[in-house]
Amino acid sequence: MESVPILLAEDEALLLLDFEQALAEAGFSVIAVSSGRKAIALLNAGDASIQGIVTDIRFREPPDGWNVARVAREIDPEIPVVYVSGDSAPDWASKGVPNSIMLEKPFAMAQLVTAISQLLNGRSSGTTAP
Repeated sequence: MESVPILLAEDEALLLLDFEQALAEAGFSVIAVSSGRKAIALLNAGDASIQGIVTDIRFREPPDGWNVARVAREIDPEIPVVYVSGDSAPDWASKGVPNSIMLEKPFAMAQLVTAISQLLNGRSSGTTAP
């Protein structure tokens, strides 16, 4: 089975490494970046291989994770999005994209793998939530 490319955006270096390792061990091909700006640049570069996004919300400088997800959805309206945040979860209902998942830090790495896998499975089965 070919590994699924996931874009990971997290500005805390240790968390970036932990998330990247957990996703890689689960069989994903991880493209890791340390800012929302780099994530959006990659998305806008037209890398159609990216199948899912895991993004922090608050980076050291704009744009934030909400914007990363919106740009990704403009390119691919159904791309799976998992937000990870220590403090922005209350804003998810108003700022998050539909059919996304919010994980509040700290969380178990298994939760991250389960969240992105769940969204990818929902997408590949051809079912879309209203």
